[in-house]
Amino acid sequence: MEKVINLVMRSILGTIAIYFVNAALEKAGISLGVGINAVTVLTSGILGFPGLLVLYGIGIYKLL
Repeated sequence: MEKVINLVMRSILGTIAIYFVNAALEKAGISLGVGINAVTVLTSGILGFPGLLVLYGIGIYKLL
């Protein structure tokens, strides 16, 4: 049960982090926004902070 709660909490916090990072990047004029969908929520939930870095790394790779 503890692992499920941990996964849910990381998913929620990861989604909030994606939202605010996207807002900050948009304000800076960088269109790198990572979408909020089931795949990104699960990635941030399973991998945590490194998952967020992976998502934005993929975004930077696509931008190049």
